[in-house]
Amino acid sequence: MVSRPKLRLFRYLVPVIIVLAFIFSFRQCGKQEKPAGHPRDYAAIAKEGIIRVATEYNSISFYVDSDTVSGFHYELIQAFARDKGLKTEITPIMSFEERLEGLSEGRYDVIAYGILATSKLKDSLLLTSPIFLNKQVLVQRKEIGENDSLYIRTQLDLAQRTLHVVKGSPSILRIQNLGNEIGDTIYIKEIDKYGSEQLISMVAHGDIDYAVCDESIALAAADSLPQIDINTAISFTQFYSFPVYLLSTGLCHRKRNIQFLEYQSQEWLVATISPCHCTRLQRLYLVCNPQWIKQIRRREIYYI
Repeated sequence: MVSRPKLRLFRYLVPVIIVLAFIFSFRQCGKQEKPAGHPRDYAAIAKEGIIRVATEYNSISFYVDSDTVSGFHYELIQAFARDKGLKTEITPIMSFEERLEGLSEGRYDVIAYGILATSKLKDSLLLTSPIFLNKQVLVQRKEIGENDSLYIRTQLDLAQRTLHVVKGSPSILRIQNLGNEIGDTIYIKEIDKYGSEQLISMVAHGDIDYAVCDESIALAAADSLPQIDINTAISFTQFYSFPVYLLSTGLCHRKRNIQFLEYQSQEWLVATISPCHCTRLQRLYLVCNPQWIKQIRRREIYYI
């Protein structure tokens, strides 16, 4: 009989193995020139006809359903590529830091994964115009009785607790600020092996007590993990954007970002996203102009 620890280890390793398999398969598709080692401007992307994209493998951004690749961020970047006559080369990477490193080294042209448009990130990254609104939430197990000492009822209860986050996540700064606001220490443990979904699973099965992740991912996970509680907000609702350039390289080409900004303003953008993703993102607020909202309603796609 297989022991419980081995079963848990196997459960967490399966998503990692799947991601590694995708990375290998994407990198083997075609013989392509090695990137020059620094970020490309849009003219270089258009000349090659290929946009290199990094994303995260999860049930919101990028995933395999039967034999079909799908996901909200996946379809968003594919819609952009179709509009511009580009092909996509997509690499799923679990590590937030590795995605940024690949962006700075020119291995990727854009990160198709929404990140917080904080003032700190705006100083180091060139971001697209806001794509949607989201917030960070605390993931914990549901309360077991009134005397459950582990259950967090308010942000004040976070004092002296340890929160697990993906290594390098923008949520770290928010947690640090929250510690200052409540006048006590909130400990942070960065995890570099797993993404948000794996951390949520670890909370659900009792391996860790708390994790912090985006509400959109937590909502999707809650459908299959009814034992988790995601009702405590860590942040207020904030803008999320795609990173397209690392300003610290000193090679900032704003023309490249303008291409993305122009695309964000096109009315048919949201209408290209499959209704199934809109259903799963019930509380993910898109930053829409009135024309977008009309198209969404005509297709019975609602963001509430």
